[in-house]
Amino acid sequence: MEQIRVYVGTYTVRGSKGIYAFEFNLRTGETSQPRLVAETNNPSFLVIHPSAQFLYAVNEIWSGGREGSVSAFAIQPDGSLQFLNQQSSKGVGPCHLSVDKTGKFMLVANYGSGSVAVLPILTNGRLGEATCSIQHEGKSINPQRQEGPHAHSINLDPANRFAIVADLGIDKLLIYRFDAVKGILEPNDPPFVETAPGAGPRHIAFHPNGKFVCAINELNSTVTAYSYDAAKGTLTELQTVSTLPDGFAGNNTTAEVQVHPSGKFLYGSNRGHDSIAIFAIDEATGKMTSVGHQPTQGKTPRNFGIDPTGTYLFVANQDSDNIVVFRIDAQTGKLKITEQIIEVPTPVCVKFLPLNSSSQF
Repeated sequence: MEQIRVYVGTYTVRGSKGIYAFEFNLRTGETSQPRLVAETNNPSFLVIHPSAQFLYAVNEIWSGGREGSVSAFAIQPDGSLQFLNQQSSKGVGPCHLSVDKTGKFMLVANYGSGSVAVLPILTNGRLGEATCSIQHEGKSINPQRQEGPHAHSINLDPANRFAIVADLGIDKLLIYRFDAVKGILEPNDPPFVETAPGAGPRHIAFHPNGKFVCAINELNSTVTAYSYDAAKGTLTELQTVSTLPDGFAGNNTTAEVQVHPSGKFLYGSNRGHDSIAIFAIDEATGKMTSVGHQPTQGKTPRNFGIDPTGTYLFVANQDSDNIVVFRIDAQTGKLKITEQIIEVPTPVCVKFLPLNSSSQF
């Protein structure tokens, strides 16, 4: 693999009109100019279908308590996106998507309403009406952010049997059994694990070995490692560590968490400290040790992505309208700034599509 295309989800403010894309050469580090590839409202999270033929975006709509939606696009040879259709997300403020391993179902988390849903993916890439929708209940100790449920992400395990939902509003990681034939979610036994009160779990990442899960907690700026029993779909807490350096006293919330493809390192984004927290992972125990913090050269790093080869990390700095590219040290996990800073309005998500080596830009 020599070249990748980077798709960028945004909030449609400050001049943004939807989804952008640019090409990146993994060998030379060169990048093309970003371009608008689809006009759509608040595509704040994207996912690419396993076939690499389709891309899906949430439309994070809040106004008037209206239900949000998920938009389906066909990926064209030049990288542009052809709109296929749009379906209700069965909730307010959809913020996260995942596609099951069969490529037949889309799972969506609705932050505003604290609910999750499953949408069938038809053979032509279009989305069907929801086959399942579940409303969460409860609240936690932060009156501003945890007055009710706020489902922030939904991820399937490597075996495609269980879905883990991080609900920031009720301080729980909820676990569902997933029926990949019917597109149905049912509560597991036990149905959840609780985080520390006020932690606000946001996103999770599976370790490549499938034995561990890392959850980033938005409200108390921590990462929690869990051991994962793939047969039972259960989580057992191992360790919780801060994403911030000692002595930092400013306001901060976390956003994205990802494990390096090698399984050796974990990364989390700090909004406020405006950094990527770096941890080494003990692959025998799943526990983490801090390696340091890398300033993101921008403001409010939201989502970030590690390219499929594990060579570069792309940070979407939401409030400075840029994407900054760092090279990953394969031995230490530390990040080194490159010369590539890509200007995109309000970037909040990056996703990668490998290209044939003959592709040009």
